[in-house]
Amino acid sequence: MNNFNNTVLLLLKEIECEMQQKLLWQSLPPNPDAFLSEQPFAIDRMSSYEWLQWIFIPRMRALIDANAILPRNFSLHPYFEESLKEQEEAAELLSLIKRLDELAKS
Repeated sequence: MNNFNNTVLLLLKEIECEMQQKLLWQSLPPNPDAFLSEQPFAIDRMSSYEWLQWIFIPRMRALIDANAILPRNFSLHPYFEESLKEQEEAAELLSLIKRLDELAKS
């Protein structure tokens, strides 16, 4: 595994741990219909946390496991900053997401 993929994997784990500490990590997936969304971030059918847990993190891990090329130049932070603006406890999660964005742009 290359250094970039390894760093992404570590950041994904940190995001997962932060979500678990803040009790945002869910034990059951959303309704199967939620996965049919065609909107960015499945905004019409999932919360930002659900999208992160059930779509983004698994897809990134699957790409890493397959030694595939990871997407670059994505920007998750603006969406999460807006969706979590009322939640002071999300500061560390936002920081981790910003680090992931910055890594993807490097």
